[in-house]
Amino acid sequence: QVQLVESGGGLVQPGGSPRLSCAASGNIFSINTMGWYRQAPGKQRELVADITSGGSTNYADSVKGRFTISRDNAKNMVYLQMNSLKPEDTAVYYCNADLILTTGWRLTSWGQGTQVTVSS
Repeated sequence: QVQLVESGGGLVQPGGSPRLSCAASGNIFSINTMGWYRQAPGKQRELVADITSGGSTNYADSVKGRFTISRDNAKNMVYLQMNSLKPEDTAVYYCNADLILTTGWRLTSWGQGTQVTVSS
């Protein structure tokens, strides 16, 4: 069993700076890429940012310079620091991880999502 659990969402004012966290647990041997995706109402889920086990990062153009992804490999956690939030950042944010299980199987796992609403 593997779980990804997100936290840190909520109602944020424009310009706010919340941080999302995601903890992976279960029979995990190692984690390759971890990432954050988001889905706004009526839109497709899109990549926000991802980070490899070595620390290489990739960002959507819409968040470059405002969001920072990081991870703690020892704790199997990934974070998303969001700065200068805009109303168009409102979405459900999902954690994603490319896992190698202790059984040797490879699994792509998703969290349940955390709502971020940017509004005054």
